[in-house]
Amino acid sequence: MWSVSLCIGTLIIICITHWVYRWRNPRCSGKLPPGSMGFPLLGESLQFFAPNTSSDVPPFIKERMKRYGPVFRTSLVGRSVIVSTDPEINHFIFQQEGRLFQSWYPDTFTEIFGQQNVGSLHGFMYKYLKNMVLNLFGPESLKDKLLPQVAQAARRSLSLWANQETVELKEATANMIFDLTAKKLISYTYDPAKSSENLRENFVAFIQGLISFPLDIPGTAYHKCLQGRKKAMKMLKDMLQERRTTPKRNHGDFFDYVLEELKKEGTVLTEAIALDLMFVLLFASFETTSLAITLAIKFLTDHPAVLKELTEEHEAILRSRENVDSELTWKEYKSMTYTAQVINETVRLANIVPGIFRKTLKDIQIKGYTIPAGWAVMVCPPAVHLNPAKYKDPLEFNPGRWEGVELNGASKHFMAFGGGMRFCVGTDFTKVQIAVFLHCLVTKYRWTAIKGGDIVRTPGLSFPNGFHIQVSKKDN
Repeated sequence: MWSVSLCIGTLIIICITHWVYRWRNPRCSGKLPPGSMGFPLLGESLQFFAPNTSSDVPPFIKERMKRYGPVFRTSLVGRSVIVSTDPEINHFIFQQEGRLFQSWYPDTFTEIFGQQNVGSLHGFMYKYLKNMVLNLFGPESLKDKLLPQVAQAARRSLSLWANQETVELKEATANMIFDLTAKKLISYTYDPAKSSENLRENFVAFIQGLISFPLDIPGTAYHKCLQGRKKAMKMLKDMLQERRTTPKRNHGDFFDYVLEELKKEGTVLTEAIALDLMFVLLFASFETTSLAITLAIKFLTDHPAVLKELTEEHEAILRSRENVDSELTWKEYKSMTYTAQVINETVRLANIVPGIFRKTLKDIQIKGYTIPAGWAVMVCPPAVHLNPAKYKDPLEFNPGRWEGVELNGASKHFMAFGGGMRFCVGTDFTKVQIAVFLHCLVTKYRWTAIKGGDIVRTPGLSFPNGFHIQVSKKDN
């Protein structure tokens, strides 16, 4: 009996040892990039999600770059991943979208954004949704409709803030942008009398767990995130059903446009895809932009010389007008060259998106290594944006480094808005919002930092203590 138990125990140990060995040494028809797969199942997830206060390349990435070089392997949330910090490889990955690579995100992201979210769709369906979004956020809509609406929202918010003792900037700008985009998308206006229907609150819960360890247990950030999604999706579905029961009313928003697409004979659009699209657009339209605006104001606060040059550019726009109080025009927006430099430098340092994911469709040979079919690949923008070989003093806020640089989309050394065919369709809208807000702020108001402003990355960017400022009207 003892010998049988010993044999069984030995067999179990051999099986576990073999499993651990296979985990640490994945099969590959060629040579895998160097790296560690971490613990079985868990991988190196805990290290990846560990909070840090650095503005430099994330410690998880930086340590492995020193140890293994610009390309290495790891395992995150149960998935084998190749991490690339090499600009040439990153460019190759983006250019080979749909041939060698396709968009992919961890299962946890799919749970959050929805099974039919635009990031998980490919080919014709992705292009179809992209064109739908461009109908709302494209250049023509920006020129004719959105620019004056963005300016109106900024002026209204700044006027309110000037009458408050202090303003927490991240929350305030998020509310400002959410109110604008939610109105454009679904004609949503928050009614304080219906506190249970505050769509924005559901997104707050969603955001807090978006880039957190995927543990779906009550009390965790990830669980709250999923609950926030559930509530927001119910509200969107209820709105969709309500529109269908009152079809004669024309709201003139994106929801109306989506409903028309759903009605078309032979349409490829489904209700599930439409609702996931709405959900992603509501999130993407305000969260990343409010982070960028908050960081821009923090940088301007800390760099008075930059603020002075920026203010001079916008005051020159006012002086060139026949009527100083006339509406901001598209021509004036396009003339904001230094503002564009400030925006580029802000998003370069912000690194709001810590990783861009793709999946290999077949075994790929690159720079002497083999990336097996089905493996995930994570392009790391911070490592590119903070590369001292490309950017002198990369951690320094220096908008002047962009003087004379033309950016029409992404490049090998700048991917704040993604790259390739999945370059962010809301890029122009984001830049308009930041530029117009800065214009309204520096021409009519001044501000003083009160408290906060510290950042934490987990690995996404956040302001744990907020950034509290006092806004006051200029004496003109």
